[in-house]
Amino acid sequence: IESCSFSQLHSDMDRGDGSIKYILSGEGAGIVFTIDDTTGDIHAIQRLDREERSQYTLRAQALDRRTGRPMEPESEFIIKIQDINDNEPKFLDGPYVASVPEMSPVGTSVIQVTATDADDPTYGNSARVVYSILQGQPYFSVDSRTGLIRTALMNMDREAKEYYEVIIQAKDMGGQLGGLAGTTTVNITLSDVNDNPPRFPQKHYQMSVLESAPVSSTVGRVVAKDLDEGINAEMKYSLVDGDGLDVFDINTDPNYQVGIITVRKPLSFETKKSYTLKVEGANPHLEMRFLNLGPFRDTTTVHISVEDVDEPPVFEPSFYFVEVPEDVEIGTTIQMISAKDPDVTNNSIRYSIDRSSDPGRFFYVDITSGALMTARPLDREDVSWHNITVLAMELNNPSQVGSVSVTVKVLDVNDNAPEFARFYEAFVCENAKAGQLIQTVSAIDRDDPQEGQHFYYSLAPEAANNPNFTLRDNQDFVVRLQASRITRVEIAFIQKEMLKVLVLLILSMRRQRKQPYIIDEEENIHENIVRYDDEGGGEEDTEAFDIAAMWNPREAQLVVKNRQDMLPEIESLSRYVPQACVMDNNVHSYVLAKLYEADMDLWAPPFDSLQTYMFEGNGSVAESLSSLQSVTTDSDQSYDYLTDWGPRFKKLAEMYGATDSSGALW
Repeated sequence: IESCSFSQLHSDMDRGDGSIKYILSGEGAGIVFTIDDTTGDIHAIQRLDREERSQYTLRAQALDRRTGRPMEPESEFIIKIQDINDNEPKFLDGPYVASVPEMSPVGTSVIQVTATDADDPTYGNSARVVYSILQGQPYFSVDSRTGLIRTALMNMDREAKEYYEVIIQAKDMGGQLGGLAGTTTVNITLSDVNDNPPRFPQKHYQMSVLESAPVSSTVGRVVAKDLDEGINAEMKYSLVDGDGLDVFDINTDPNYQVGIITVRKPLSFETKKSYTLKVEGANPHLEMRFLNLGPFRDTTTVHISVEDVDEPPVFEPSFYFVEVPEDVEIGTTIQMISAKDPDVTNNSIRYSIDRSSDPGRFFYVDITSGALMTARPLDREDVSWHNITVLAMELNNPSQVGSVSVTVKVLDVNDNAPEFARFYEAFVCENAKAGQLIQTVSAIDRDDPQEGQHFYYSLAPEAANNPNFTLRDNQDFVVRLQASRITRVEIAFIQKEMLKVLVLLILSMRRQRKQPYIIDEEENIHENIVRYDDEGGGEEDTEAFDIAAMWNPREAQLVVKNRQDMLPEIESLSRYVPQACVMDNNVHSYVLAKLYEADMDLWAPPFDSLQTYMFEGNGSVAESLSSLQSVTTDSDQSYDYLTDWGPRFKKLAEMYGATDSSGALW
């Protein structure tokens, strides 16, 4: 109401002649309400809203217009604002967000909404609110009185539709015609439940892996699709069948829910070329009310092919332990080292020694057979253990190299004479009594026999007949020299071994006087390789070299001398020799012995000489096979003896053994 008279004040002393003046004070006086000072009518000069202020307290008084004196005491009155339906219901908390599990039964509570009406609930139906659903049917319903939203449709599937927008209306006046209404939006999401079993999109997987793949390396991945999400989509993969259960393993990636197949054991293309696995994917978290929708697991088949890789040679066994006496001859085979190519191609193997493991070059390995031989004399007292590494290389692929450790224990041999611990010099008085101890001596031995050391002492032959002294052997490594009868004598004992060293020193000084090998400018010094491919005199041909030395390489005594020049690096020629041509062990021993002798000989000529002898000729069992001198005249020659030579000469005997009647062979 605005500018409307709704009340009037009147004093009993007012005669209507205008002598009385009315004034108004209090809440809203002069702003919301005003009064006519002559008639006393009260007017509202602003719009009134009960929801803002429901009542006003005012005071009024009648004054004498001329004197301004109060004609009556001041009176107080209250103006109450009467409500009308001018406010629609409002949802103060909207819009709303709610969720409900999918597949929930009909009538499951989702959320309760509340609308507020600002009108006076005690006056009429202005504040009586009724709820209804404008959008969201037939999926949801709302209680008209409480505003509680419930599910109205069974088997709502999140995988089919996940989000719903529901509009709720609240209307006052009890929902009657003419009532005011307000609306709100409720966004409802269906939360996931485990109602979908996992399924592999393909029933067969084909994978491949190199046979050199290390353990725990990844072969491939499989994935089972699950329409659910979160914990309901978690997977657990396992191997349930197949011929590779002990060779492969499978793990679950928790981030992407995929199954990762890995190598569990080393693979070998030569042993097995393919494997078949049956993989199962299952949900670990199940809900009992949805078990009828299962089973919540699925399987797929994985075929894994192993691809061949060129692998290095493999030694069998993987470690060698050899015991060898220290007096073994040079060139003696102490162990056969064996390696093979694990690949299908089975390439030929070439053996060698890692020289960093044998810097002293005590050993040699045959390049084709793998025979490990001694190349230098062994001395347990210098080096009792040798740890060498033998390498095996593929002939067609030198980059493929395998290795094996060979531990050589040098066994003790009694090859060292006892030595006196020090130089002894004794003095004795001429009046010493018989039996008086003059000197105690002891000896040591570098050898280490299993039964222990046993020394026997005696006087040297030149002192054995001396009646002045006797030697007492205590059998405890110690000997006592005693006086028998005394003359004035000074005794000095020099060890026998010291005398030997002195003699060797004198001989060495004499040899130093020799002139070193001087190269004659007119003499052509070069590496001389002599190869006999033609027929020779066989074993009887001794002009180039005495072949008997090859059968008895120890006939010439080796004099151990230290060369002062660099040791020659002689590359093995075995690689150039055909596979079928393998040297006899005697030849190996001879070559290695001569090589060691050349390395140690200070005066050997600075070139290497190689003679190749083919054992054929007059000195061989078959004698000469040459046909150059088989027919010296026109007379016929008998070849009947060819039949006695065995099956190797059968064809030759058939060709020449019988004489044609025509008498002409060509």
